[in-house]
Amino acid sequence: MNFDEIIDRHGTHSVKWDMMEKLYGVPAEDGIAMWVADMDFRPPECIQNALQGMLDHGIYGYYGDDASYRAAIQWWMKTRHGWQIEPEWIFTTHGLVNGTAMCVDTWTDPGDGVVLFTPVYHAFAKVINANNRRVVECPMVIRDGRYEMDFDSYDAILDGSEKMVILCSPHNPGGRVWSKAELEQVAEFARKHDLILVSDEIHHDLVMPGHTHIPMATIDGIADRLVMMSATTKTFNIAGSHSGNVIIADEKLRAEFGARMMGLGLSPNSFGLFMAEAAYSPEGAAWVDALCDYLDGNRKVFDAGINAIPGLQSMNLEATYLAWVDFEGTGMAREEFTERVQKNARIAPNHGPTFGTGGENFLRFNLATPRSLVEQAVERMQKAFGDLQ
Repeated sequence: MNFDEIIDRHGTHSVKWDMMEKLYGVPAEDGIAMWVADMDFRPPECIQNALQGMLDHGIYGYYGDDASYRAAIQWWMKTRHGWQIEPEWIFTTHGLVNGTAMCVDTWTDPGDGVVLFTPVYHAFAKVINANNRRVVECPMVIRDGRYEMDFDSYDAILDGSEKMVILCSPHNPGGRVWSKAELEQVAEFARKHDLILVSDEIHHDLVMPGHTHIPMATIDGIADRLVMMSATTKTFNIAGSHSGNVIIADEKLRAEFGARMMGLGLSPNSFGLFMAEAAYSPEGAAWVDALCDYLDGNRKVFDAGINAIPGLQSMNLEATYLAWVDFEGTGMAREEFTERVQKNARIAPNHGPTFGTGGENFLRFNLATPRSLVEQAVERMQKAFGDLQ
């Protein structure tokens, strides 16, 4: 596992690298793509071997008998997260954006409100709006340099038309690992307002040393309204397989979701299932441990360099590989600091406002790339904002 290896992804239909110039004006020849949340690392050998086995067999027919696939998911959740699940709880969707859309479609109607704690992963709002539901923003507050949910202010925001709340755990883009007490508050909030709680935990394996992710499903008294979402795709850099799991313990909710899946004729592709089963293994676990150590090193390099620039502040990253940088201290308009990053530093980041209220003065940077590129990005940023030194 050589995370330092530079792998040229140009010309491979990589949205992250091949769309950078068109979308951000960052030149392909020497720009650094730090926007889309996939990694510039090859997945572990166990996944490559699984795909090679499919290729050697040479027949790509319908997938059947998924008992071993479900058992691998059970094993992973129990050994890595202390969460005991049953095989019949597992649905496989076409990735977790599709899983989110399926939840919105199953348990809400047009015009209903869906609560988001903002700023948060931008695809949630896109899916909600595209389904003619209303995004109900509950802005978080920054205390001691990290996001916290401000439940004292949220009751006044809701009007009773809300049917669902979506939690991002760990949080993207702020990198928070929520505490048990915070998760209990979310559960109480969902009960108080009679909301289906969808917990997107796609980043649950990508946790920095010293932090521990707590699955929402281990919180008491929430199972009757809880929908859990997880995937191998973010953890193992296989997002192109478009495979995710919606895991539902409650029998009534499970029947409702299953009926909607059947009504839309949805079923997973075999490539994603073979890859996921191979990933959720001891070999995959060892690779993830090494990955998290490497990402932690990248985080330290990036934060030290960015926080040395007057007016910039990179939020302390407890999980994910997505740095969330606040430019408010520069006093610059959003257009100016964004242009400096994209035009002067030739870096393509995600724009903060797409994550909702609270993201206005931020940019998000993907650190899941060889360290030499992180170091290069830091040098470019320090030069682009050199007049502030």
